[in-house]
Amino acid sequence: MRSLHIIGSKSLGGAESFYSRFVTALAQEPDQDVVCMTRPKAEVRHTLPASVTHIAAAMFAKWDVLSMVRIRRVIREKRPDIIQTYMGRATRLTRPEMRPGSVHVARLGGFYKVDGYFRHADAWVGNSPALCDYLKNEGLPSSRIHCIGNFMDPPEATPKSTLQALRASLSVPDDAFVLFALGRLIPKKGFSDLLVAFAALPTSVHGRPLYLMIAGDGPMRSTLVKGAEDYGIADRARWVGWQTQVTPYFHMSDLLVCPSHDEPLGNVILEAWAHGLPVLATDTVGARHLIRHSENGICVDRNNPAMMAEAILSLVKAGSGPLDEMSRNGTEELHARHSRRTVVDSYMDMYSKLTGTG
Repeated sequence: MRSLHIIGSKSLGGAESFYSRFVTALAQEPDQDVVCMTRPKAEVRHTLPASVTHIAAAMFAKWDVLSMVRIRRVIREKRPDIIQTYMGRATRLTRPEMRPGSVHVARLGGFYKVDGYFRHADAWVGNSPALCDYLKNEGLPSSRIHCIGNFMDPPEATPKSTLQALRASLSVPDDAFVLFALGRLIPKKGFSDLLVAFAALPTSVHGRPLYLMIAGDGPMRSTLVKGAEDYGIADRARWVGWQTQVTPYFHMSDLLVCPSHDEPLGNVILEAWAHGLPVLATDTVGARHLIRHSENGICVDRNNPAMMAEAILSLVKAGSGPLDEMSRNGTEELHARHSRRTVVDSYMDMYSKLTGTG
């Protein structure tokens, strides 16, 4: 089975990280020939293994004629059984007339506009039940909509010396209780709410100082940093920027907080579980799909910093027992439903059915 995977974004985010993990995993399977196509300067390009065939195309805009010609040529040369596109730009540039003999699968990780971008595909993958329901409501045939989640691989352990050095570099005390959040610093990620919630917390609980660490970058960075100063929490807030290797930051933290206003799935929740970290998240459709409240995580109302602060304080006061139990339950959920094996098998089964080879 030969598959061509096309993504047209430039920055590295959740969708691009999944793309890299997935094509790497798929290429390691017997009888799978994987070809990747990205923009020449795309950050995800540098995360792909040398064993995967990689081709560049500019993909400047939704009607980039030269890139359409490039994609058509690659399809004719490689003759893939499956063409899988990720997000709107790559999907729109891959037109039906380009792919005789190939099946076009459009993979969506958000509630994107269907008309003009995704409707022309042969099949669609949504990474959550809510997203698949959305596609059905948009009039796409349910028989060709497939619900396949994301996966996270278990990370390697972080040496104690590395964690100590990281804490020292960030001036975070060894006994601090660290709240961790990560993502693009944009409005829908809810970081403004998180700052308000953190400002409502005491500076310490049971003798442990509370610190907030945020990994990520984006257009709201200066506004958020100024907000931390205005709320009087700048001395306990750490802005570590965009990190390609987040494992040490997870391992030095005590609780992952996902304050988003909108998450179709919530990769950060899966990442936290993979790192053995308990999760508190707002009740987006993605979080409601993943989290069983008070079992493998905590869900609070969106746009409600006061409720978020109350829930965080309750968890910190409860001590390690409830947090450890939630993280264990989260890890079990990850292994049962969001393991590499489960997700890759689901994709290969779908490919076989779509191509009539299964």
